[in-house]
Amino acid sequence: MRLRTLLDMPDLRLAVVTGEDQLDRVIRWVVTTDMLDPSRYLSGRELVLSGLVWRSGPADSEIFVQALTKAGVSALAAWDAEAGTIPGDLIDACRRHRLPLFRVPEDVAFATVTEEVVRHLSTARAADLAAVLDRHRRLVAGATEGAGLGSILELVGRDLGMRCWVVTPAGRVVAGSHPLPDDIDPAGVARVFLTAPRLPHRLRTPDLSIFPVAADTTSRVADWFIVCEGDWEEWPAERRALTGELAAIVALERVRSDDRLSVEGRLAQELVRLIVAAAGTDEILPRLELSGLDVLSSFVAVAATSRGTERGDLRPGELRTLLREILPGPRPVVGLLDEEVIALLPVPAEGEHDVAGGIHRVLQVIAPGLADSGLAVGVSDVVAAGELRGAVEEARYARRLAAGRTDPVCVVGHDELATHVLLLASVPDDVRHMFRVRLLDPLLTYDEVHKADLIRTLETFLQNSGSWTRCAEQLHLHVNSVRYRIQRIEELTGRNLSRLEDRVDFFLALRLG
Repeated sequence: MRLRTLLDMPDLRLAVVTGEDQLDRVIRWVVTTDMLDPSRYLSGRELVLSGLVWRSGPADSEIFVQALTKAGVSALAAWDAEAGTIPGDLIDACRRHRLPLFRVPEDVAFATVTEEVVRHLSTARAADLAAVLDRHRRLVAGATEGAGLGSILELVGRDLGMRCWVVTPAGRVVAGSHPLPDDIDPAGVARVFLTAPRLPHRLRTPDLSIFPVAADTTSRVADWFIVCEGDWEEWPAERRALTGELAAIVALERVRSDDRLSVEGRLAQELVRLIVAAAGTDEILPRLELSGLDVLSSFVAVAATSRGTERGDLRPGELRTLLREILPGPRPVVGLLDEEVIALLPVPAEGEHDVAGGIHRVLQVIAPGLADSGLAVGVSDVVAAGELRGAVEEARYARRLAAGRTDPVCVVGHDELATHVLLLASVPDDVRHMFRVRLLDPLLTYDEVHKADLIRTLETFLQNSGSWTRCAEQLHLHVNSVRYRIQRIEELTGRNLSRLEDRVDFFLALRLG
């Protein structure tokens, strides 16, 4: 209840002494005290009743009022029965600290004030509970009937006058109770959501409160969030409860928007798996058309993983949903291969230049929320529909290169890949694995047993174009030690490192690792 309600209770006949401009303050309980400093027994928003027994002189009024103000009391109601008045020093202290002060009539007992206020609070709380339950019923009914978030937010705005919006971490407004005001930048609010140390969070300019939708189950960079006007810490319990209910309903709507179980989502998953399995174009092209893509278009492939392993980092399914929303271009096809997300993006003719740079720019929007984990992303060259297999392999290789870097969002495009990498991208995984194992496994086994460092010696020798001297200097070894190690490598593998063909094989095997 609010302070002004006290003035409408005829049996109390309370009168305002000071604080007429503060009558919209809320009372949540009533406390009687005659202690000089009762702050330890107060928790805020009480109506304090006092017979002023604590007052032994004018200085005590300042101490008493200061203690009430510090405790967050809503108002003081007082009367000194012995003096038959309220001392002027107490009135001055209340005025100074902007604490509303009421005069209790001499013939009205404090017990009567307490009883009336508590009865009113109990009635109001019962009405509030009924209202909350009724709104919850209507909210859930709207969600169940598929009314959409817009209609549900309009209900909240109409019943409580609370303007609110649902926004994604990329700054897209999903729905709102009202059109978004010009002074609210959704991308800027999304950055605050991604970087706030704790949620809910208050944004002071403009005056907004930000709430997560599914903080306990979803990584923040993949979650939606609710933006409401006003300071949530000053809201009554009813409004806070309603916000919690709204977040639960938005979380359900967010799950519904996940297309993995839809026909479109299953088609995308099947298409990605067919491409990786090297299916023929007679299988791939019809599924491209079923996915709503033009087989005559050009495409790029994108491969992405989250580098984080901690709780709260992006899970593969969340990353898939995020990329489906944030990647540029119309209708990306996005599927999962174990921990890796694969996307196929149609590229218009005018957008074929610097596709990787464009993807990097859009992903930077969520970079503030990735400081403790990060995304590794690989982007292929632009290809025709019949060349998607090689494009996916190229993107996956580029993603592996990106995984070794430390930027929150690291994107490696096809232009960073050497010519031999483009060739390797079209080789099946099992063939590449067999090639590397046959050539390098003898060296790896020898190193494990003898701690001989043959693999590192081989890499350094090739990096220095077979120069014994430069290799020895880089490894801090004598030249004869390098010669001995190279001889051992040749004996174990049956290769000759003075031959160009064998050097190329070793180089490719090392790059495949």
